[in-house]
Amino acid sequence: MTDASSSALRPEIGQRVRFRWRKWNGGVHWEHDCVYLGSDRWGDWVGQPAGWISERPGRQMVTRQACVMLLPPSGEYAYTRNADPNRTQIYIDLGWDVGWRDGAPVGVDMDLDVVKHTERGIYIDDRDEWDEHRVAYGYPLDIVARLEALAVDLEQKVRAGVAPFDETTPAHWLSQLEALHL
Repeated sequence: MTDASSSALRPEIGQRVRFRWRKWNGGVHWEHDCVYLGSDRWGDWVGQPAGWISERPGRQMVTRQACVMLLPPSGEYAYTRNADPNRTQIYIDLGWDVGWRDGAPVGVDMDLDVVKHTERGIYIDDRDEWDEHRVAYGYPLDIVARLEALAVDLEQKVRAGVAPFDETTPAHWLSQLEALHL
């Protein structure tokens, strides 16, 4: 994995960016209109105010609540914390090469997700898609093993509520997003 996080300068705080996800085969996946919020010991944070757009081929969504996303230096996932009253409180996209290119966040979506939902609890999602794509796209076995272990580790950390998957850490970044008055 290349370190996309260290290969590019960050935008100015408050600057709009477009977070572009791709699939392993290079296909377009989700793209999110965001704003750069800054960084802390966990990595870089971007936010998406309510009313901003997320889209992928064939689907467009307007956010109902704000959210913040963490891009950790490992480049192996992007952690989203949705503001209340969104029932999907936490959504962690496991990825590859998640970081910065040309001043914007990018990543390869690797299908597995860790979710915390108010009604369904905490679970690893999209195992069926993972099983299908790891064969169809030929994911390397070392990456498969690493991301499967990471999904279990992240699920445990979300269950334990350890930072940055606690309430306090993302609440700070949600307040930073709100303070921008976008």
